[in-house]
Amino acid sequence: MTEQEETGLTTDVGEVPSGAEDCREKQTKRASAREEGLERQDSAPEGTAASGIPLVSPGRAECFLGIDIGSISTKGVIVDADRAIVARSYLWTEGNPTDAARRVVADLGAQIDHATMRVRAVGTTGSARRLVGAMLGAAVVKNEITAHAVGTTYLHPDVRTILEIGGQDSKIICVENGIAVDYAMNTLCAAGTGAFLSSQAARLGVEVEEFGEIALASKRPANIAARCTVFAESDLVHKIQVGYAREDIIAGLCRAVASNYLNNVGKGKKIVAPVVFQGGVSKNVGVVRAFEDMLGMSVLVDPDGHLMGAFGVALLAAEASAAEAGAGSTGAGASSRTADCEAFDFQAVGDFAFKTREIECAKCANHCEIICVYRDEQLIDSWGNRCDQGAVRAG
Repeated sequence: MTEQEETGLTTDVGEVPSGAEDCREKQTKRASAREEGLERQDSAPEGTAASGIPLVSPGRAECFLGIDIGSISTKGVIVDADRAIVARSYLWTEGNPTDAARRVVADLGAQIDHATMRVRAVGTTGSARRLVGAMLGAAVVKNEITAHAVGTTYLHPDVRTILEIGGQDSKIICVENGIAVDYAMNTLCAAGTGAFLSSQAARLGVEVEEFGEIALASKRPANIAARCTVFAESDLVHKIQVGYAREDIIAGLCRAVASNYLNNVGKGKKIVAPVVFQGGVSKNVGVVRAFEDMLGMSVLVDPDGHLMGAFGVALLAAEASAAEAGAGSTGAGASSRTADCEAFDFQAVGDFAFKTREIECAKCANHCEIICVYRDEQLIDSWGNRCDQGAVRAG
């Protein structure tokens, strides 16, 4: 993969996939099944998907897996032929992306009926996308900007601004006519992220999941400095010591997150409605209210907004699979190759031993740090070299 393929915004995002309105309608009809995270299709006739679309492989519907490996959490989804989510998972990364990927894949695998469904292709995104992509044999490895833009514009074709706040990263994506035209990400400061809220929740002895509802009860939110984590924590301690009400402090923290985001990540960006807010922090209604107050406009939060990166890269995996099948359809025996395409092996991910090794190339002045990924002691991928002299190729 070239650097342009890895980071190219325009070529990565491409056109908005068709059928977005139908997908939104299907997602709405299936809202009652969200708590289980699973919508089984056992009632579908043999040889067809639940939608009536013929299956490529008799008796098994084609599905696609997307996984978003972040520094704090790892998210995964499986989408069916209609691009509707049929399985979802959200687990903590806990400093071990490969183990987190295994757990998410196992969780997703347990939610589908393997007798009637098969995963045709996998896509990965997030900070550990290359590593986990090599581990899972991903057909698509894309950056988070691309994945979030594709997923969001599919479900919300009219979106103009995407706000995203995760555990340690936050980003803004500006969209025109379904195409991402500008974006920005946070710097080293984590004052406007989920990790900041979690640390302050621990200080206050409150579960971070309760922050939003408590914040909405506030009548006079405390004015907490939002310039950086250190200043915000110092200001929080001061507010506690002088006797501010707990709900006012929590509301102030929510406003501080929104203010920090707009003054840093959103600085210089034209925020235009419709606005979609996603990432784990989007589940905090206190932060949502703060954004609406500061922007003077409604902010939409999708029920699966915290999974949007995984959803977007699953869509890209589906597109890549369709393109591959279309390209192969012109050759002899293409139809049989498509029908016989191997399904993703959920069991093998748990059985293989994956490890990484770092080597320093001394063949030129760059001294590149090259990451090598091994499966059962066999090299399967490597990256990090800035010239071909440092290329490490699988045998």
